[in-house]
Amino acid sequence: MIEAKILKRETQARDIVVLDLVATNGTPLPAFEAGAHIDVEIEPGLTRQYSLCGDPTMPDRYRIGVLKDPNSRGGSTRLHELFAEGQVIRIGEPRNLFPLDERASESVLLGGGIGITPMIAMAYRLQTEGKPFTLHYCARERATAAFLDELTSAPFADKVHFHFDSGEGTDCFDATDLPDPDNGAHVYTCGPEGFMTHMHDLALARGYAPEALHQEFFSADVDNTGDSFDVELAQSGQTVTVAEGQSIVEALAEIGVRIEVSCEQGICGTCLCDVLEGEPDHRDSFLTDEEKADGDQITLCCSRAKSSKLVLDL
Repeated sequence: MIEAKILKRETQARDIVVLDLVATNGTPLPAFEAGAHIDVEIEPGLTRQYSLCGDPTMPDRYRIGVLKDPNSRGGSTRLHELFAEGQVIRIGEPRNLFPLDERASESVLLGGGIGITPMIAMAYRLQTEGKPFTLHYCARERATAAFLDELTSAPFADKVHFHFDSGEGTDCFDATDLPDPDNGAHVYTCGPEGFMTHMHDLALARGYAPEALHQEFFSADVDNTGDSFDVELAQSGQTVTVAEGQSIVEALAEIGVRIEVSCEQGICGTCLCDVLEGEPDHRDSFLTDEEKADGDQITLCCSRAKSSKLVLDL
């Protein structure tokens, strides 16, 4: 973890806080790629992930945007309440689970609500590299859209298109806004789950191949239903039963085994563990379809078992 100072806190739009972070020792922060995120320790025992939305060529500071989510499990609400300018916090080094494929003939960036954050960094990167792209920002209304001043004055402002469900500038995104998929374009989507599903379906209907579609989840519904099963820890020999409606993490905690978690929704991969025996029932949005088919890894915060027992490398 890195100690960082909140250089600037600004409220943009409705319930969105934008934070500029710098290293406390005055040195440049670790370089990051477009699409990367950082872990932010809200308070001891509570860590969440936020996409970096600044220009990757300017590593003197990180910028994140945080929506105060009414359905928050504590992270965004506590951040809005606790974080102030000048405060020193702890952050992780950048990790990128949502990289750009710069071989694409064209990139279409689709940000829904606070999902615009990684798209801004991608736009800066593509502009620097001289790559063709368009950025579409979809929001309920202008009052809920952050970064408007930055996007309308950025060097790529002519490539930015705003889509609002209601109010001023109403212009909903539809499939005709996507270029011909046969020309080798790629589509990147980030935002609420319903938004991403809708955009994914639009792109598929337009003729895009699945490998040309890229998504990053900010949140996901967790399905913890299913029969109970046993978990054996290969290194210690301990065994525990995971009850219906209980996560593996919760069951392990009952026998004194603490698993580091962060998102608790199968998004970040913090709790990823190797599976030595048994068949996982994947409930996460972190592993690829190919990785899930291999069956040798599992996210302990949300996934379950199809077999009666899993043997984990713990």
